[in-house]
Amino acid sequence: ATTYTVNSATQITAVAPAGTGAVPVTVSAPGGTSNTVIYTYVAAPVLTALSPAQGPTDAGAGITLTGTALTTTSTVSFGATPAAFTVLSDATVVALAPAGPAGPVSVNVTTIGGVSNSRTYTRVSPPAI
Repeated sequence: ATTYTVNSATQITAVAPAGTGAVPVTVSAPGGTSNTVIYTYVAAPVLTALSPAQGPTDAGAGITLTGTALTTTSTVSFGATPAAFTVLSDATVVALAPAGPAGPVSVNVTTIGGVSNSRTYTRVSPPAI
């Protein structure tokens, strides 16, 4: 670990170094070395595209988000507003855009690996007669 804090006789908080895959973890103390447990690094999510990238200002437009490491998506956000969504695969999530004012809004996802980069969705006002 890059740093750690002993919280109690049964708990340690540690900061994992950068890595990938599954790695063994042990704790060494004056009394010896603990049993091994496995720590698995989880990739951060990355959004590569939104389709379509624009839609109406009212709620309910279906949007397909594509990227990587999306399987554990727990939140899809349009700005600060969460959206209803369904995870289809590690590379695809579909969401329903919430209502909002005309103009661009940043879209990102949150997974156990962190918060993704943002992609822009543009809400377009309906025509007026």
